[in-house]
Amino acid sequence: MKSKQFSKKTPKNTSSNNKTHKIKKVGILTSGGDCSGLNATLRACVKTLIHDYGVKVIGYRDGFRGMIENDYQELTFKDVSGILSIGGTILGTSNKANPFRQFQPKTGEFKDVSKKVVADAKKLGIDALIAIGGDGTMSMAARFTEMGLPTVGIPKTIDNDLMATDLTFGFYTAVEIVKESIDRINTTAMSHHRVMVIEVMGRYAGWIALYGGVSGGADVILIPEIPYDIDAVAEVCSSRNKQGKGFTIIVIAEGAKPIGGDLTVQKIVKESFDTLRLGGVGHVLAHQLEEKLPRLEIRVTILGHLQRGGSPTAFDRILSTRFGHYAANMVMRGEFAQMAALRGSQIVSVPISEVAGKNKFVPPDHDLILAAKSLGTSFGEKQ
Repeated sequence: MKSKQFSKKTPKNTSSNNKTHKIKKVGILTSGGDCSGLNATLRACVKTLIHDYGVKVIGYRDGFRGMIENDYQELTFKDVSGILSIGGTILGTSNKANPFRQFQPKTGEFKDVSKKVVADAKKLGIDALIAIGGDGTMSMAARFTEMGLPTVGIPKTIDNDLMATDLTFGFYTAVEIVKESIDRINTTAMSHHRVMVIEVMGRYAGWIALYGGVSGGADVILIPEIPYDIDAVAEVCSSRNKQGKGFTIIVIAEGAKPIGGDLTVQKIVKESFDTLRLGGVGHVLAHQLEEKLPRLEIRVTILGHLQRGGSPTAFDRILSTRFGHYAANMVMRGEFAQMAALRGSQIVSVPISEVAGKNKFVPPDHDLILAAKSLGTSFGEKQ
């Protein structure tokens, strides 16, 4: 007996949710600081929406600036082809544009232009918005949904400090850059018998410093979550020198601070999401160590925006693709005011309210910290 054959295929745009047929045009933007994986995410979103659902996609230029100024372009298969391996974002981005608090250069004041932004989006026929960004972007995404512009979020930041998701894309590419930099600086440190201080990004969280420092074999890792004791750090350098090792590698997060001390602020940008620009803590640490260790030579390297650029790693390309594809399907299922998130090995949908305006910090008892301590790594704590 022959097995039963089915000749009819299920249409690609079929969904159990009756909201699917209402979505015909989707807006998308990349907001906040750039990072590797943004283009891979755009590619996955756009191709899924066009290929599986026949939906038209509108890309806003430079994040929320594009929505505020009604500056956009239609994104086609051709526009997102060949961008998987390219860093940055073809749409551009901004960490200053904020429809709910937009800086007015002429008056020096802030103005809420969100109602106009929503009205313009509706005039354009936008049925839903996909916002790719960090905690500030997620806050705005939640508010837009309340105002009648259904929005889905995708978590993006090299800092890995977003709540409700195990990882954000861009993080592991930044860690890879930190690791490679430590490898290169390590040979110079050994040759010249120096203390090398490497300052990395991360804002108020120490994820990049922790993962980058451990993967690069740093001797000291200083993170915001564990205020450091300068005497403890100096003792590590002195002890290694006495043991004949002759060099020390210190990785310090830009948000690290000494016990009882403050953050090192480079400047204040009042029109930005986050007004504080951190930076320079590596030089502060070096100056403190020079007073404690006058015989040792200390040098500082600030990696800065090197951590944001370049081609994404294989891991981030895959995570970005999974996030983009899942978010596109979230839109078509009507899962708004939600964000795509990685939980374990699965991509899931979580309420944006769990993410908006919040930060995920490194627990002092994190298993990687415990492992590093067992290997002799110091976190600048008093002995």
